[in-house]
Amino acid sequence: GVGANLAGPAVLLSFLVAGVVCACAALAYAEMATMMPAAGSAYTYSYIVLGESIAWIVGWSLILEYSLVVSAVAVGWSGSVMEFLNGLGIHIPHALAAGPHAGGIVNLPAVLIVFLVAGMLIAGTKESATLNAVLVIVKVLALGVFVAIAMPHFDAGHMQPFMPFGFAKQMGPDGVERGVMAAAAIIFFAFYGFDAISTAAEETKNPGRDLSIGIIGSMVGCTVIYIIVALAAVGAMSYTAFAQSPAPLALIMRELGQGTASKIVAGAAVVALPTVLLAFLYGQSRIFFVMSRDGLLPRALSKVSPRTGTPVAITAFTAVLVAALAGVARLDEIAALANAGTLAAFVAVAACLLVLRKREPQRPRVFRTPLAWVVGPVAILGCMYLFWSLPHKTQLWFLVWNAVGLVAYMVWGRRGSLLARGQEA
Repeated sequence: GVGANLAGPAVLLSFLVAGVVCACAALAYAEMATMMPAAGSAYTYSYIVLGESIAWIVGWSLILEYSLVVSAVAVGWSGSVMEFLNGLGIHIPHALAAGPHAGGIVNLPAVLIVFLVAGMLIAGTKESATLNAVLVIVKVLALGVFVAIAMPHFDAGHMQPFMPFGFAKQMGPDGVERGVMAAAAIIFFAFYGFDAISTAAEETKNPGRDLSIGIIGSMVGCTVIYIIVALAAVGAMSYTAFAQSPAPLALIMRELGQGTASKIVAGAAVVALPTVLLAFLYGQSRIFFVMSRDGLLPRALSKVSPRTGTPVAITAFTAVLVAALAGVARLDEIAALANAGTLAAFVAVAACLLVLRKREPQRPRVFRTPLAWVVGPVAILGCMYLFWSLPHKTQLWFLVWNAVGLVAYMVWGRRGSLLARGQEA
């Protein structure tokens, strides 16, 4: 919905641009993750290749990314729950279904789903991974149902004008920054699940094979699916009819007179969106875990449960943090700020790829990024352009977050780090 609101039918181009930039970043991730199959993702690569101070900035950005992604997805899930329940004639009081910005008190469904997923993670990743796989299949099947029903209603007239807000970010008369790139900078949010895959590298049985397949496969699959679904959506109905909806696919089905399909799509989102929460809440706890293990955050955060092997304290702490945010925050604003943190991490990973290619060209690489000196710069410059395309307010908040992070590093991180104590592993 938000992508179409910012770009119109040209949201198809937004998905393509975001997909290409993300694909280049994914290729860099695949090489780095197989060279360094340790927990921590971009933070760990930066720590080893670029040094502790850069790694701190990357880790601090990842904390922002993961916290906000989980919060944003929880808010989106809540919107799907409302759509699904309304279709069944069940209505939850507005005060308990929206934050203060929307005239409510707290978004209770968003808060509850965060704690439910955190409980699954604390119970053990092996158990939650099986359910995760089942829910992903449910989600893909539901999207298949949507495309199969919406495509016969395709009307080329809905694609005109194709690019109503232009390509580059520009301020509209309503104070909203729109354009193909403005939309790409927001919907980029939907592409970076491979980042969460790499945070779990330490727990992967065969990182050389599994990580490269998981990272690149997820990237290609996501891009193809998103473009097909977006084409079906903007072709079946004018984007103005669903751009503001928290559950646009279910709305399109209902408007096409497909009440049962609308319930199926909304219901699938209700049961499948927690897979995204699971992946990112898992990744968030691992970022905290590895930064704590390096001494940059309190060491108590890296303790794991002897029974399940999971970091219980940090998972619970993360859940409280993101649930509080999900209960009161606006979806579009937290998604944009999450993207800022992600883009910073992607730039760092692509830089690590190029630095190691120059510094250690003979080092064994289980997976070698093809055309590294093309892929790396495209990832870096593409991410910078996407960051520039984010709302101005988002860029300022990101700078404030990192200013606070640098103060935290000076006061605590640098003093407590293993490097500062001469205990580097």
